[in-house]
Amino acid sequence: MASLHTATRPVSDKLLDASGISVDRIPMLHVAFDRLATHCADSLRQMSSSPAYFSLSNIAPSRIDDVLDDYEANAIAGVFHVPAWDSRILVGFDRDFVFSMVEVLFGADGSEPPIDVERPFSNIEINIAQAIFERMAKVLPLAFGAPHDTTFKFERIETRMDFAIIGRRNSQALVAKFLLQALNRGGEMFVILPQSVLNPVRETLANTMAGEAAPRDPRWARQIQSEVQRTEMRVDAILEERFIDLSDVSNFEVGQVIELQATPRSRVKLTCRGEPLFWCQLGQSNGVYTIKIDEHVDADQEFLNDILSR
Repeated sequence: MASLHTATRPVSDKLLDASGISVDRIPMLHVAFDRLATHCADSLRQMSSSPAYFSLSNIAPSRIDDVLDDYEANAIAGVFHVPAWDSRILVGFDRDFVFSMVEVLFGADGSEPPIDVERPFSNIEINIAQAIFERMAKVLPLAFGAPHDTTFKFERIETRMDFAIIGRRNSQALVAKFLLQALNRGGEMFVILPQSVLNPVRETLANTMAGEAAPRDPRWARQIQSEVQRTEMRVDAILEERFIDLSDVSNFEVGQVIELQATPRSRVKLTCRGEPLFWCQLGQSNGVYTIKIDEHVDADQEFLNDILSR
């Protein structure tokens, strides 16, 4: 029986899936993987004093079995379950990555030549890989901008790619590869997103990353600033405010004099569209009234004073 998510998917998504996977249809995926590289480096920095740098090298479609065959007997894979997406993804470290991380975490200075032997991974190397996978479970939601209720549960570690099952091996997937640089050596990390993951990922990226800021254009910023500064705004100088009943207003007559309690020394409130801006001093110059700005209006203090006066 198809899940509710599958049953309610729009026809356009089904047509896109039928035509294959294209990275161009998910442009924000590059942003997500760039974030993943940054968060991985930050997370590993907490485990070691030696810096480790990650960089996204490639994103390309491929079949799952083709990718796993390339890393057979040469990588450690971690399987992550994403309940909100009803799917699994795979993160893998190649041999050079694992050996480099062992040296970084055990305090090596890079003076020794890198290890270059074909042998099974030791228990220490597998345990270190598992510790990094557990950190990846916290990093992945940050990279994809996933909601708080979307978790990446680290399920298991595999050293044989035949058992690293996240779906049918002949299924299409997107594969992102990252380069690790540490202690003048490096390695490769890869992330496999099966086609079944791409639809919820596409929706998540569209909802949470649409506000990514574009590079600032200085000329456009100056133009906007110039136009804003030329905009005409009306300001009002309020000498006194009082509350009166509607019955009194209805009794106003033409020529009636309304007495104010304000004096020439009373402060004047300068407002714009009802928003208080400044307290000012009233004056005269060349036969006209003037105001001299004294200080900013403290909106919080004015609110308290208004409550206490009632």
